[in-house]
Amino acid sequence: MRQELLGPKVEDVAVAIVQEMNEFNEKMYNVYLLNLKKEEIMEGIIITSVGYGENVNTGEKVKTSTLRHTLEVLLPNEAAKIEPIMEEVFGLTNEYWVSFWIDNQMFDKKYIFLPETIQDNKMKELPLLRKKGVIIN
Repeated sequence: MRQELLGPKVEDVAVAIVQEMNEFNEKMYNVYLLNLKKEEIMEGIIITSVGYGENVNTGEKVKTSTLRHTLEVLLPNEAAKIEPIMEEVFGLTNEYWVSFWIDNQMFDKKYIFLPETIQDNKMKELPLLRKKGVIIN
């Protein structure tokens, strides 16, 4: 493939699934986009999310609805909540495709959480959020 078709490499941007508590003091999970860059501002951010896989009991193919989200700006060392995520889809492949602009240059990258990777025993403290979660850079 020609080099110019690959686009610029995305660095210092991550998607995290974070464990939090709701207003009823029950465990819940949210998905965050993290700008880990020291100086660069992300703009015109578009995120699509979808889950897909197979029902382990029936072998039937499963696909969630595709959701689309936008963020105008994400400053350096800032995180933004994208969406809540239900534990019922942790057994699926959960894909987040993030596109954004930095200094008039477009970047995009897919972040894929494979089945069963979102588990409490795999969560670690995420410094930017100061909460436990699973992160993909």
